[in-house]
Amino acid sequence: MAPRKSDRCIVPMKPGNSGGGKAATPPERTGEAPAVHGDGDPVNRRLARIRRRARAHGRERFNNLFSHLDAELLLWAYEHLGSEKATGVDGVSVESYGRHLEKRLERLLEGLHRGSYHPQPSRRHWIPKGNGRQRPLGIPATEDKLVQRALAAVLTEIYEEEFYDFSYGFRPGRGCHDALRSIARHISRNKVNWIVEADIKGFYDNIDHESLLRMLRERISDERALRLIRRMLRAGVMEEGHRTATETGTPQGGVISPLLANVYLHYALDDWFAKVVRRNCHGEAYLVRYADDYVACFEYETDARRFRTALAERLGRFHLELEPTKTQTLRFGRFAKRDAQRRGERVEVFDFLGFTHYCGTSRSGRFKLKWRTSKKRFRTKLRVMREWILSHLHLPLAQLWAAVNRKLDGHFAYYNVSDNWSSVAAWRLGTAKALYRALNRRSQSKSFSWERFWHYVDRYPLAKPGRVVNLNPGFA
Repeated sequence: MAPRKSDRCIVPMKPGNSGGGKAATPPERTGEAPAVHGDGDPVNRRLARIRRRARAHGRERFNNLFSHLDAELLLWAYEHLGSEKATGVDGVSVESYGRHLEKRLERLLEGLHRGSYHPQPSRRHWIPKGNGRQRPLGIPATEDKLVQRALAAVLTEIYEEEFYDFSYGFRPGRGCHDALRSIARHISRNKVNWIVEADIKGFYDNIDHESLLRMLRERISDERALRLIRRMLRAGVMEEGHRTATETGTPQGGVISPLLANVYLHYALDDWFAKVVRRNCHGEAYLVRYADDYVACFEYETDARRFRTALAERLGRFHLELEPTKTQTLRFGRFAKRDAQRRGERVEVFDFLGFTHYCGTSRSGRFKLKWRTSKKRFRTKLRVMREWILSHLHLPLAQLWAAVNRKLDGHFAYYNVSDNWSSVAAWRLGTAKALYRALNRRSQSKSFSWERFWHYVDRYPLAKPGRVVNLNPGFA
């Protein structure tokens, strides 16, 4: 469906109209996808054929996806579940499910194609957020994870040809660092003077099921596949023995949830930005999105403020709401830094993907976008590390030490980026202090002085940051 004339402005469109069908050459479309499947595996060859068909027939809807959910794909999906320990409401682990795998898959396949398969409720688990609150995770039963993995593999081949290049979250070969590099390119090399930082309130909990299914019908006409997705969405959650129905939302933690969330925001935000917002801007405009976190960059203030005004209404048409305390429009970039210096002021900063972005200067005196771990993320992750250490003091020291080092390595792999050395070093020091205090609690008298503790660290080192991830390729 081509955009209606009345929609060719920055005013939001109705939920049923995504801004039209796929353009012949859409702006910033992913384009020729890298090869992600090996040629030797029959399942991978089949998935590659789906990708080729989706690429060659951009307007065509798939009417026989359900037939791909066969024994071969289900076995492939099981092998790709990994060895995760978390179990769903049935308490069956991936390992124990595999003990009678052939019989289980035979029964599952029969249930799927008879239409008698119904996903079980997800087990609700809570994890801490940066604001002191908790975020709900929904952990599906192992068999439901398997079905979700198989269906997600098929849908991914279709939607990787739909998604735009500025979408980075939960997509093959893309990650947070790629999204951060994209922002760096736009701010450092393009005409960017204004930033709109926005946050969707409770995005995963407020996805409207009917709107999502209408979006899926843009490329899928197979009613059996759509009915299966509807059942997944309506499976509910289980907490303390009580089942709660899910009339809206898709639980975080589900294997297929990130893909469905990307589909939702592709039509609700990305397609609208590419086909309506950017085409009606007076200057340059860019969007960078990672899952439900996104930043829009503009050359002119008028474009930025028009987008911010239209954004609330646009998302509202898809039953989404902006979080006002986390949404702002600010002057940012090399010219903003120059003008602020002339007035003796500081340039505003913004947070994205756990980093505070700020305007800095390179050694040669040129403008340079810089990063530091956001204060909220720093405090939260350090608190979680302290709590973990205290709750695992029963472990032998060597085992505790090795586990802490693995956690440090994971932190460094993400946060050890350009210009963020001080935050990374401070987090390592905070972890060392947490270990020192915790170890002294294991006995009635102090087992370590601060000096002796550091001698111990010299002998049994704590992990240190390794290679720096360069987010600003223009600066070595």
